[in-house]
Amino acid sequence: MNWDDTTDTDATGERLVGPVADREDQAVEAALRPKDLGEFIGQEKVREQLDLVLRAARARGATADHVLLSGAPGLGKTTLSMIIAAEMEAPIRITSGPAIQHAGDLAAILSSLQEGEVLFLDEIHRMSRPAEEMLYMAMEDFRVDVIVGKGPGATAIPLELPPFTLVGATTRAGLLPPPLRDRFGFTAHMEFYEPAELERVVHRSAGLLDVEIDADGAAEIAGRSRGTPRIANRLLRRVRDYAQVKADGLINRDIAAAALAVYEVDARGLDRLDRAVLEALLKLFGGGPVGLSTLAVAVGEERETVEEVAEPFLVREGLLARTPRGRVATPAAWAHLGLVPPRPAAPGNGQGDLFGT
Repeated sequence: MNWDDTTDTDATGERLVGPVADREDQAVEAALRPKDLGEFIGQEKVREQLDLVLRAARARGATADHVLLSGAPGLGKTTLSMIIAAEMEAPIRITSGPAIQHAGDLAAILSSLQEGEVLFLDEIHRMSRPAEEMLYMAMEDFRVDVIVGKGPGATAIPLELPPFTLVGATTRAGLLPPPLRDRFGFTAHMEFYEPAELERVVHRSAGLLDVEIDADGAAEIAGRSRGTPRIANRLLRRVRDYAQVKADGLINRDIAAAALAVYEVDARGLDRLDRAVLEALLKLFGGGPVGLSTLAVAVGEERETVEEVAEPFLVREGLLARTPRGRVATPAAWAHLGLVPPRPAAPGNGQGDLFGT
């Protein structure tokens, strides 16, 4: 049971399987979060390694090393940061890279930290360069230089910081500069969950939400959750609503399948946007290759939405491939939508280049 940020919509327009929930969803997700490593489901290697780091720090009576967590949204980075603070019996301060656009923003946060406090910095790769450079010294020497004044009269005032633990989270680890990555004492990559692990997530959440669910119902939800605990919890809550209104409240396989059909989440976990992208690629462009911008216009979405929300899952599922000439549907995509691929075009007709922008 683990989550971070999102964009998910139901039949009203909010994606059930992407990033960004409303306040009510966030409150429910917070209530479902595991409180310690023993409750945290999945990520066995990460949990084992992190447990050693934290237990050793407690035994020494020292502040834990800085921790970098990378991986897709919804896999538990925020949850682990809160667990780190709980295990170290320390307060936690939460902020994000986009909120820190000036070195002064970071200096204000760092200067107010207590000794041993955990600073969780989400989307750390989106922090501004001046703030990033200030963070180097803060992480290594627990000190920052605050610049007072401008021009030739500017003065650097050293500011000592209490020892603290920085927990950085990122969905784009490759964008972090090496000097920043090297200052983390422990780094971990969060993997997508197996269906059996998600079934455990669903059962645990159902218990906390006082929802009756059988093994087949949990398996049906887990199989459509895209390997992501947050999505599993979102789908569980929507299936719960359906079961309360349309049935007797018990969630079994048939109820789960019927509910998710209402919310346009198919048996493989694809939602409306995913299928719209595939249908445009197959029906309008013959399976591609087609350029990302052209594909986005065809489905009425922004280029970034298609690239960052729909594409990663479609590629991971083997339904779409990225090529130098554009996006191409795989045979599995044709089979999933029940369509027959067109006969190969004659060589040299140039058709594939029409959409490769």
